[in-house]
Amino acid sequence: MLTKRIIPCLDVKNGRVVKGTNFEGLRDVDSPVELAKYYSACGADELVFYDITASAEGRSLFIDTLKEAAHEVFIPLTVGGGINTVEDFARVLGCGADKVSVNSGAIKNPQLITDAARLYGDQCVVISADVKRVDGQFRVFAKGGREDTGLEALSWIKSCVDRGAGEVVLNSIDTDGVKGGFDLEMLEAVSNLVDVPVIASGGAGKIEDFITLFKTLPKVDAGLAASIFHFGEVNIAELKQELKANDIPVRI
Repeated sequence: MLTKRIIPCLDVKNGRVVKGTNFEGLRDVDSPVELAKYYSACGADELVFYDITASAEGRSLFIDTLKEAAHEVFIPLTVGGGINTVEDFARVLGCGADKVSVNSGAIKNPQLITDAARLYGDQCVVISADVKRVDGQFRVFAKGGREDTGLEALSWIKSCVDRGAGEVVLNSIDTDGVKGGFDLEMLEAVSNLVDVPVIASGGAGKIEDFITLFKTLPKVDAGLAASIFHFGEVNIAELKQELKANDIPVRI
């Protein structure tokens, strides 16, 4: 059985890591480079960097910060925010990223997924879906959760995987930052629909939430979280020991 991955997420705004609740009320946390070094040293399996306002502000993402972080860490690095063209993929990969996460850019131009997968391989292309319940439907949001696209999430995610996305990060806006547990209903629907790795994002508040996630939904490949790691509420080494004690395979 493949080991389950534990992935800290660094939401970056104006060169600093920030965190909010339900994608709102952002507060400053730390330097992204310093946090990346810390997580690389303490047992994280991967890191995800999001420039959370790049798409909304219509600009390219934070290249200098990315280069410095990639130089300092020795675990896989996924980067997203403001990815709109295959040239953006090339630029981010050239700065040291291992995978590129696309959200708003793919919504505007789904062909981007196809073109990027053809150029760089499916394993390099991550579809990040920000999803919220609207009138009983899972709905895709864009621009950092600010804009309801009207797209039904399950069919959208399936179409992205069919186009060549090799991994799905499912961000539940409903549970983001609430710390009441992962959105198991939403995650089950997606993990039953696609045959690529699914990363759970949004809602982790304690170690038991990860145990529940992997026990309830063994198809889910990874758990992603931000504030509980940033503020020391959950220690990654302790989390992995608890997962191992519960017969959930992890890299120690």
